[in-house]
Amino acid sequence: MTRTRLTDVACSIARATDLFADAWTALIMRDVLVGITRFDDLAEDLQISRKVLTARLSRLVEEGVLARERYQQHPPREHYVPTEKGKELFPVLLALMNWGDRWYSQDGPPVRVHHRDCGRDTTAVTTCAHCHQPLTIDNTTQLPGPGGRLGPATSVIGPLLAGRRTR
Repeated sequence: MTRTRLTDVACSIARATDLFADAWTALIMRDVLVGITRFDDLAEDLQISRKVLTARLSRLVEEGVLARERYQQHPPREHYVPTEKGKELFPVLLALMNWGDRWYSQDGPPVRVHHRDCGRDTTAVTTCAHCHQPLTIDNTTQLPGPGGRLGPATSVIGPLLAGRRTR
């Protein structure tokens, strides 16, 4: 039996989560987006093996999510900075954080998100790009898109979506 690679599945969730094969990648991105960008600092904060950290950082650079940037010439030193693609993961991480705060925090959220523009603490809310109302599973319907196709990991969901209509 041939193993399906998630990057080959006609599903954006499958392709995106292939990058996040384990929690370390999400935690690396959390740290980098907060400002921990040097290898040794990441290794210390995450208490992760240097081998695993090297592999995850290499993949994030290869995928164009992070870039290596020289911050010192002598001796040469580089750190990791988020690319535009990497910065766009911020709302994804906020959504995971909100869910974790709701279902797994014991003494309240470990981190507060402060919106500098209005000066208030906030939480991320996923809203409709048109009417700005919150999106939930109860008020949305998933429909087939132009990139959809039947295949591994879409052989049941594809026909299900194809049979749906908007109201």
